Amino acid sequence: FKTVPGAGVFKVLDRSGTTGEPSRIYLDRQAAAAQSSALARTMRSVLGPHRLPMLIVDTRAIFKDRRSFSARGAGVLGMMSYGRDHVWALDEQGQPDVAAIEEFLARHGDAPFLIFGFTFMVWLHLYEVARERRFDLSNGVLVHSGGWKKLADRAVDPAEFRRAFADATGLKRIHNFYGMVEQIGTVYLEGPSGGYLYCPDFADVIVRDPETWQEQPPGVPGLIEVVSTLPTSYPGHVLLTEDLGVVHGIDDGDWPGKRFTVLGRLPRAEARGCSDAYGGAA
Repeated sequence: FKTVPGAGVFKVLDRSGTTGEPSRIYLDRQAAAAQSSALARTMRSVLGPHRLPMLIVDTRAIFKDRRSFSARGAGVLGMMSYGRDHVWALDEQGQPDVAAIEEFLARHGDAPFLIFGFTFMVWLHLYEVARERRFDLSNGVLVHSGGWKKLADRAVDPAEFRRAFADATGLKRIHNFYGMVEQIGTVYLEGPSGGYLYCPDFADVIVRDPETWQEQPPGVPGLIEVVSTLPTSYPGHVLLTEDLGVVHGIDDGDWPGKRFTVLGRLPRAEARGCSDAYGGAA
């Protein structure tokens, strides 16, 4: 992915979860700025125009090297610019910091606030603690991503995830998103009603037949191909993933554009992604 001369490298992103040689993505300043701006436009649709107090369901230990980030670190850093008064919900060892969460809610819980984390970490380290301690998260907006992958034995489906949070904590504004470090800045956000992901206006998803590579019609599963106009400093405009998905409709859901779901990994494909880098402090 190195298409930027050494002096022009602004940031390096490491693709987590891969075997063998790590995949590295080199960004120049212009590419990084374009991706940040695009992500901001997408997030404003659910967060509004003002930065909200932010509870990060992760540990600050992920930022060991400010120039070279794991996919997980890049995801957290990208979201931090949409929050303020940041509080880390996990300590340096990756365990829930209950006192920090309680202090955050005491200061900000009576008005809208942002919660961000990778899906299984939110479930294990926020939901279970919040349920046990009866935390009121009803003013929160949860943005989460990463799936379950290697922790499939603990997985709940999206409907159960939303139901459990609503019943135990009052949290109802929940938005999953699908994205990858190779197209960082491009995220496919879950609509307000839940259940479906939507394409931003600068990106697309094509579901392809794994044998003919033709585009599948709505309702027919296949391999997900992601398309984005954002990458400029590396060849990442069109990527064929190892994820299975299905398009359900176009311009007929909560938001304009395609609505789709991700069904999981291709059988026997390697589990990889932001959340799979988790191992305590990353």
